[in-house]
Amino acid sequence: MTSGVVADSIVNMCGAIGLSVAMVALYRRDSKSPLTTRLLLALGVVALLFLVRGAAWWTGSAWLDRVSMIPAALIPLGALIVTEGILRRHAPRAIKIAVVVGGIGLGLGGALGMQGFSTLYSLSLSLFQLAGFAICTWLLATRDRTTLMASENRSIGRLAVGALVVIPFIVTDFQVLTPDIPVRLGALGALLVVTAVVIAGGGAETRRQGFLLTALRLVSAALLGAAAALISPDVDLAQIMRFCAITVSGVLTIGLMVDELRAFFESQVPGVLNSVAASPARTRDQLIDELAHHPIFESARRFRESVAAYDPSLLHGFLSTRRVLRRAEAPWGLTSSDPAVERAVSLMAANSATHLIILSHDPVDVIVLAVPVISADPATETALALVRRLLALTPEAA
Repeated sequence: MTSGVVADSIVNMCGAIGLSVAMVALYRRDSKSPLTTRLLLALGVVALLFLVRGAAWWTGSAWLDRVSMIPAALIPLGALIVTEGILRRHAPRAIKIAVVVGGIGLGLGGALGMQGFSTLYSLSLSLFQLAGFAICTWLLATRDRTTLMASENRSIGRLAVGALVVIPFIVTDFQVLTPDIPVRLGALGALLVVTAVVIAGGGAETRRQGFLLTALRLVSAALLGAAAALISPDVDLAQIMRFCAITVSGVLTIGLMVDELRAFFESQVPGVLNSVAASPARTRDQLIDELAHHPIFESARRFRESVAAYDPSLLHGFLSTRRVLRRAEAPWGLTSSDPAVERAVSLMAANSATHLIILSHDPVDVIVLAVPVISADPATETALALVRRLLALTPEAA
């Protein structure tokens, strides 16, 4: 087995695993949506292709290689099904008939082994796939934007760009079109697209961060692959491309698995905001009692009348313009010798606290708590600010 076949097999196996993880992520987000069902169907066809084809090349099985032609021929049908679901309208009847008939014909023809016409068959299948993607892109680009929401139009725009990006990767899968390519990159292109789709599910800031992290993964993986290729005694440009394709595919797949597993763990152990949102508490005291069961609030202590030792009259004006105090940010825009600052610092130091949440400044009603350094990230700071707002809006009595 040559190094090219090994690289092709590994990249396709990574593609199959990565797309399967993406399917799990989409199903977890919205399992009952008709569009989710269409996406799962299309991704399932592509994942099956990568799995069967990777196994065929790894084992040298001609039978598996022929079977892989069935999902390969059905890819345009899956893309058209997703396109119809996104646009919420049917594609022209002639296009649907051509995609269905072409997919069934080419799929059965490949499974039955059209060995005598291998070049003609490969050329026909590649042109059929490329034409299918081109038609879907055309349908998305010529849509009636007024019938869709702004968010839907943005999503369609990203999907159309993704379809255009993946086409060059698909071309490399057909040696009749690219006979000199050292590694087939179709699965890598699919991994890039599904990674972008999963990232696009967040807010604007989350997407920017996700794209930056993905870019870091890609660059780091490519550099790692190039460095690993230098170990090979017969290193050349082709070998470097193979190593880079393997490392990038592997890193993207691992990233998808880690992100999905993290999301699963977080769903099993609700965060502080989820706990507050699901709480049946009707008063502030009840809500604070429930918060005490959350790890971040385990060390929390509430001070009302017991704050008398810290001279509440000095704290009134100081606390009136503040919501959450971080001990690391002391003296909070004032001087360290300011009496109110001294008392706030003393209160936090006496309780080994890192944060002070102000529920009311007159009368003084505060919560002090210690957030472990490993948990003191921006998300936790935002959660504490939102919890403070929710507590302040919750009535004292039902």
